[in-house]
Amino acid sequence: MGDAGGGFGLAVPELRALMELRGSEALLRLQRDLGGVPGLCRRLRTSPTDGLSEGPPELERRRRAFGRNWIPPRRPKSFAALVWEALQDVTLVILEVAALVSLGLSFYAPPGAADEACGQLSGGSEDPGEAEAGWIEGAAILLSVACVVLVTASNDWSKERQFRGLQSRLEREQRVAVLRGGHLAQVPVAELVVGDVVQVKYGDLLPADGVLIQGSDLKIDESALTGESDHVRKGPDRDPLLLSGTHVMEGSGRMVVTAVGVNSQSGIIFTLLGAAGDTEEGGGDRRGPRPDPAVAVELQPLRSAEGGGDSAEGPGGPRPPRGDPKKEKSVLQAKLTRLALQIGKAGLAMSAVTVIILVLYFVIDTFVVQGRPWLAECAPVYVQYWVKFFIIGVTVLVVAVPEGLPLAVTISLAYSVKKMMKDNNLVRHLDACETMGSATAICSDKTGTLTTNRMTVVQAFLGGSHFSRPPPPSALPPPTLELLGQAIAINSAYTSKILPPEAPGALPRQVGNKTECALLGLALALGRDPEAERAQVPEDHLVKVFTFNSERKSMSTVLRRPGGGYRLFCKGASEMVLRRCVSLLDAQGSPRLLSGVEREELLRRVVEPMAGGGLRTLALAFRDFPPRPEPTWDNEAAVVGELTCIGIVGIEDPVRPEVPEAIRKCQRAGITVRMVTGDNLDTARAIATKCGILPPGGGGDGICLEGKEFNRRIRNERGEVEQERLDKVWPKLRVLARSSPTDKHTLVKGIIESTLGGQRQVVAVTGDGTNDGPALKKADVGFAMGIAGTDVAKEASDIILTDDNFSSIVKAVMWGRNVYDSIAKFLQFQLTVNVVAVIVAFTGACVTQDSPLKAVQMLWVNLIMDTLASLALATEPPTEALLLRRPYGRDHPLVSGTMLRNILGHALYQLLVIFTLLFAGERLFDIDSGRGAPLHAPPSEHFTIIFNTFVLMQLCNELNARKLHGERNVFGGVCGNPTFCGIVLGTFIVQVLIVQFGGKPFSCSPLSAEQWLWCLFVGVGELVWGQVLVSVPGGPQCPGGSRWPEGSDPADRSELDAAELRRGKVLWVRGLSRIQTQMRVVRAFRSNLGGGPPPLARPEPRPFGVPPHAELIFGDTRDIPLIDDTDAESEAPPIRPSPRPAPPPPNRNNNHRAPLPPPPLPPRLHSLETSL
Repeated sequence: MGDAGGGFGLAVPELRALMELRGSEALLRLQRDLGGVPGLCRRLRTSPTDGLSEGPPELERRRRAFGRNWIPPRRPKSFAALVWEALQDVTLVILEVAALVSLGLSFYAPPGAADEACGQLSGGSEDPGEAEAGWIEGAAILLSVACVVLVTASNDWSKERQFRGLQSRLEREQRVAVLRGGHLAQVPVAELVVGDVVQVKYGDLLPADGVLIQGSDLKIDESALTGESDHVRKGPDRDPLLLSGTHVMEGSGRMVVTAVGVNSQSGIIFTLLGAAGDTEEGGGDRRGPRPDPAVAVELQPLRSAEGGGDSAEGPGGPRPPRGDPKKEKSVLQAKLTRLALQIGKAGLAMSAVTVIILVLYFVIDTFVVQGRPWLAECAPVYVQYWVKFFIIGVTVLVVAVPEGLPLAVTISLAYSVKKMMKDNNLVRHLDACETMGSATAICSDKTGTLTTNRMTVVQAFLGGSHFSRPPPPSALPPPTLELLGQAIAINSAYTSKILPPEAPGALPRQVGNKTECALLGLALALGRDPEAERAQVPEDHLVKVFTFNSERKSMSTVLRRPGGGYRLFCKGASEMVLRRCVSLLDAQGSPRLLSGVEREELLRRVVEPMAGGGLRTLALAFRDFPPRPEPTWDNEAAVVGELTCIGIVGIEDPVRPEVPEAIRKCQRAGITVRMVTGDNLDTARAIATKCGILPPGGGGDGICLEGKEFNRRIRNERGEVEQERLDKVWPKLRVLARSSPTDKHTLVKGIIESTLGGQRQVVAVTGDGTNDGPALKKADVGFAMGIAGTDVAKEASDIILTDDNFSSIVKAVMWGRNVYDSIAKFLQFQLTVNVVAVIVAFTGACVTQDSPLKAVQMLWVNLIMDTLASLALATEPPTEALLLRRPYGRDHPLVSGTMLRNILGHALYQLLVIFTLLFAGERLFDIDSGRGAPLHAPPSEHFTIIFNTFVLMQLCNELNARKLHGERNVFGGVCGNPTFCGIVLGTFIVQVLIVQFGGKPFSCSPLSAEQWLWCLFVGVGELVWGQVLVSVPGGPQCPGGSRWPEGSDPADRSELDAAELRRGKVLWVRGLSRIQTQMRVVRAFRSNLGGGPPPLARPEPRPFGVPPHAELIFGDTRDIPLIDDTDAESEAPPIRPSPRPAPPPPNRNNNHRAPLPPPPLPPRLHSLETSL
């Protein structure tokens, strides 16, 4: 590394020794040996206020002297290592051993070859040269195993490359704010050098070690390194050392970088763990067994390709794995594990039974039925038979075990992750992708996610006047104008700025906190210069800063006044700040007393109307302190009180135009969207209505609660959360306002753990703040904001929304459901092949002592259905139709009723075809029978036709497998997936080459054109048979002719199309009712014109007390449902029959249509009894 003589006053060992100290010891060493922070900066040749002013050559010189801010990643596994891992597969090892035994025995000629019994047993009617070619089968099996191993290793190798590419993208997107040449710049973390001055703020993950130059209310979570969970308060005069990998939980400040990369504290630990070396191969992963990368690969945004956002372990011991219990298995992974175990056990049992039956059949037939004596010289021939039987059993096991499932999951997830990046979803944990497809609830933030996060002040209450738009400077008195300008400029993060637009005509750029940028925009509109105000009061001259957090919901800053004394500025939630105010600036800019009644009136007349219009309201206030006695600034409750209100502003954050449609899609897809926000209830309700979370007009059964009321309802008298109480609240909860991160975590945890309705919920959560970390970790899928989100929130998340947009979550739902469906498609295809191949091999072996499908052929089929089919079916692009069904849920079976129908139906067709060809094929095609062939018999046309037909049926069934819910058009969208088309076409070409030119290695005999046409005809019959199966009931119908997944119960499905069914039914009933009413009107008029009904005419039965006039609404319309709320407003409510006709209300105008007074009723209708 470097040394003190290299142009700098400090060397790497000295800096490392400094950073290993803590607290007062570090402060003493810094002051005594280095001359404090100024002396440290002089030795590192940097400025504490302007940072480095050097060009690229000097920065590179620093990197050579002090190292780069990069931890070398572990060396990726070589292709040879991946091949060796693939060779460890148990079934492949068994096949390799069996093939080697077969290969060795094929070269052994028994001494008694002339013995007729032994020769007949071993050779039969084969050509003399065929016995010498017996080695081909063993060699072909070894070659097939080599192909499978190479394909598996290639997939693993490309997968690892893709993961590392994703990791490098995460690293590139991680940037940090540094001062260089007096200007603030965003640079990649990897470009930091020793001597850089870095801005640190709430939510940051510290990228390097450093010494604090200036700090405001700074608290650090050092548990990643020390294991201590308490937050450590930092300050230049108490504990100035900041360590890489730790989290800023509160406050802000500036630090000078003293150690980077492997020389930082987290880098040293990674080096000790072997992350910077090549110790992985020798000692393995010391952090325990890694999960299967096909199912649960976790990628962390650190500087090492394998590490996490913080150091994985520290001196205090290993850190708990990210995600806690909820990451142990995803929804799909758990289902796949159970299914694979069940299939594996069944396949093992079937293969064992097959081998036992074959061996017993051979022994009994040879030595009992035929009465052959045991000949020692023929023992190798007997062993060859038994090895052949063993190979058949192993191939049954190979075909039965779904080892292609992990590959299908990996391919589908990797494909989806790559495509999701284009949809602004940066997936950090692959299992989150498919879990999102099962999501039943989304708890979303408001600001930036549902809204544009471009805030503007649109209303203000200043000087006792309510302005519907920002006032001109002339409308405000100078004292108010000056105080407002100072309160906005100084009581905000100095990193929040309004910059000129990048293009002519564009809006000014907002940098930093968007709420503060809205206030800065107001200050500029009032003719104030925030940067000039800040220049007069530099950040390091501030006395005290109480930074904003979710508990305070306010920010306060204390500065010295030029004439002596102190002034505190405060801004925050209106009701909270006004509660601390005792006076208010009047129209002349002078404080006047604010009584409790006036405060409530201010809330009712100013704050509530603003909030009801969807505006975020902030109150700004100040307080002056005398020079003596100086207050105890750490006593926040005493300092931030007795304030004078400067004014109240209403900030508009418009709803994103695409959000209402995205929420409608979620609701149509059976996903409940809830808003969890820190804004007040009126603002949250207004925004929720605009987004569509709440219905317009306040209808529906959704409820809106504030955090206090929410806690009152869910906690018992001891303050403990009760699941029963929570279960009464969350199903109808749509908006949670004035909520804390604890409330958010409680809600998410309660929904996930609830068993209400018999089906557990799958919850997705969005968050951007540091305190959202617990909720993001607890959620099944955590979404962090890529723009507004803190590093801590991003580290706790599973997916990062690079555009902070809710509509991107809907795309994640669509991709997640597509992953689930892709796996189900592959499973539907593979299980059909499994059932058919196992039954054919088992039955053929038991009946004919041989399998119609040879070992090499089964390996080819296994390659088709594992690697190629998973690649073809797992790369299907998603469609909007995926959002027309409800989520599957945790308890939905992986193999649904419709899938089971398809699997068994297609298996039945294929078995009928194969058994027909097996036992009658020689007569149908007029060829020699392949049954009962000797050990080394040449390939037969008979068994070649069976093999060829079997493969062609699988190719056609691959098209059928593209549809899961009974859709008839299996070709729909196939042209949009070139991968699928290429694989099917390529498989067909290879199959032609195998059949025509495979010969002995593939046990194939060339077929004629006529035989090929018959094979194709039977294969295409799979498509026709698929159309027949669609007509067999296998599940309820979906819109558009497809079927609903069986995971949705009828009540759920009826909710989705309730509007359409209800509207059609209502229109029909209403139309019929109106026709009946019109007929009665006609009869009534005819009766009046004709002087009454004919003597023999029977009067129309009517509800008692309702006179027979045309203007009445008849009682039989009272139960007709309305179509929607607009109908309720546009039509008069039905009048229910009453025992007596109601008299018309008094003072009614003559032009009002009112029922006429009833005429005298006939005696026979005078009472209810006679009427009935």
